[in-house]
Amino acid sequence: MHKLKAIFLYYGGLLFVVISMSLTGCQAPPPIEWESSTALEMELASKTKLGLAIALGVSEHTDASGIYTLGESRNAFASRMSLAGSAEQSLDIQYYIWRKDITGTLMLKALLDAAERGVRVRLLLDDMNDNELEPLLLALNSHKNVQIRLFNPFIYRSFRIIDYITAFSRVNRRMHNKSFTVDNTVTIIGGRNIGDEYFGASEDLMFSDVDVLAIGPVVAEVSADFDRYWASESAFPLQQIIDTVATDSSLLVQAAEQVTESDNAADFFEALKNDSSINSLLQQDLSMVWATTFLISDDPAKGVGKADPDELLTARLSKVIGTTESHLTIVSSYFVPTQAGTEALVKLASSGVKITIITNSLEATDVAAVHAGYARYRKQLLAAGVQLFEMRAGEQQTNMAMFGSSAASLHAKIFTIDSKRIFIGSFNFDPRSANLNTELGFVIESPELTTKMEESFANASEHAYRVMLNAKGDLYWLEQKDGTEVRHDHEPNMGWWKRFGVSLLALFPIEWLL
Repeated sequence: MHKLKAIFLYYGGLLFVVISMSLTGCQAPPPIEWESSTALEMELASKTKLGLAIALGVSEHTDASGIYTLGESRNAFASRMSLAGSAEQSLDIQYYIWRKDITGTLMLKALLDAAERGVRVRLLLDDMNDNELEPLLLALNSHKNVQIRLFNPFIYRSFRIIDYITAFSRVNRRMHNKSFTVDNTVTIIGGRNIGDEYFGASEDLMFSDVDVLAIGPVVAEVSADFDRYWASESAFPLQQIIDTVATDSSLLVQAAEQVTESDNAADFFEALKNDSSINSLLQQDLSMVWATTFLISDDPAKGVGKADPDELLTARLSKVIGTTESHLTIVSSYFVPTQAGTEALVKLASSGVKITIITNSLEATDVAAVHAGYARYRKQLLAAGVQLFEMRAGEQQTNMAMFGSSAASLHAKIFTIDSKRIFIGSFNFDPRSANLNTELGFVIESPELTTKMEESFANASEHAYRVMLNAKGDLYWLEQKDGTEVRHDHEPNMGWWKRFGVSLLALFPIEWLL
């Protein structure tokens, strides 16, 4: 829904954008000097209980990082909460979206509890969050051990459309990174934001996704990357952007007490009680894949349009994908390849590489305009031999694995290459991720992990339509249903009006908005 809101705002201000870009430039809050800070020193990190718990495993796997996949939604929530509860020295946390809902409120309360124990909390949020979150952020920020910064903030807090009109080229750039790092020892990165729809608690749309928990050398890379975002010219202290000041954290405590009383919250406390991942990590008994792992991310200067092209995630990711010899799988919730990307994929397919793409169907996507940006390239891709699967929508389920339910809109961002290496992170295969948003992810050199992930992709056909091209060049969709194959000659389960609207959108040059 965050993309839908953004696109709505874009269209609402579209008539003003061209004029404002030529007249106003990139207005931003005035720069100020503030106290700098950096990640916890490794010597101190090694003495925490998490540091001591991982020491043996790290010492036995030189230059490798330990990777543990978080596929199920409740497990992903419980792991973050348990890690926050285990923190002794520092929490460095970076997200695009943080909801004021059950999971978002409980997570903020976990950060407050850590601060009460003496843990230094640094929270860096993109400023795409709703204004209703601000009182809770102010309450958390009132604690002496908490620092909150907003990336690329809006100046007009209650009328953000004004920023789109007067500073479009700046506020159109967002920080899409997601990382959760504890004591510079353990980190979680992946596709999930913080909110009920990412952890199986939403009554409306839910997202299926995947994160990875990591220990070892790559954690220091994540911490160093967090530091450069924290110190970037796009990151502003919360108190500079919001005039209101909270005197204490009581409002956050009250909000947490209120959500705790809900039935869904009880389910999450049960998940916390039953999840043993972090306890197993502390007891040196968590089964991890050890592999050479490195971080790739955008230079935060991309947030103001100043990044060197060689310092962008796309440059390094293109080199990784360019090494493909036999097969490439792309899983992307928002797949908009553009003409240049399509031609690159077609060229790769013509060289003999088997390419499979898994994205959302029209019925499963939360942004129809994104589907329109993708739909125009389907025939070209299929004609080149690329396999296309579009995830279905269906009955609601709560504790979803990435391909374990047809209830959710796909939200994962994963590339696998030759059953040897895998990318997991925040990067969608679309123009916004490539050109506007900052992104982050891991490249993991692990045949074991990559093969397991590809096996899960094979199950996608049970919850996806396979898109095909007939002899006349028309599209059709094949669905596996109750052991039989069902054919659809139009976008499945969509009325003609919705199909017409998407077809109409596809005629316009909207890719720069996506």
